[in-house]
Amino acid sequence: MKIIAYITAGILIFFGVLFIWGSGGNGGGGFNWIITGVISVLIGFGLIWFASRKPVVGPGASETVIKIDLPGQTQIEAMKCKNCGGALKPENIKMVAGAPMVECPYCGTTYQLTEEPKW
Repeated sequence: MKIIAYITAGILIFFGVLFIWGSGGNGGGGFNWIITGVISVLIGFGLIWFASRKPVVGPGASETVIKIDLPGQTQIEAMKCKNCGGALKPENIKMVAGAPMVECPYCGTTYQLTEEPKW
């Protein structure tokens, strides 16, 4: 949507400048062309401003939820920090760039969770 807004803004600004430029001289369009050109340029810059705004993040923002389907019967084991041996909770696990990362609340170590072979 931003690309369309930028292209439309460029066209409006281009033709607005042409209208302003073409308003003068003996065969020019006169004062009406100046008004048309100024309005066109203002709408073009308004579209650029609107397209360049960042989305508002707040209570109405969407949230991504990742659901994990575990195969078969799974036993939950207590997780401990690899560095200090402190107990880890689910709140300490976050997804970063598609990989589960753990941050230990005790020693501050951050590392990626890896699944170890079951054999």
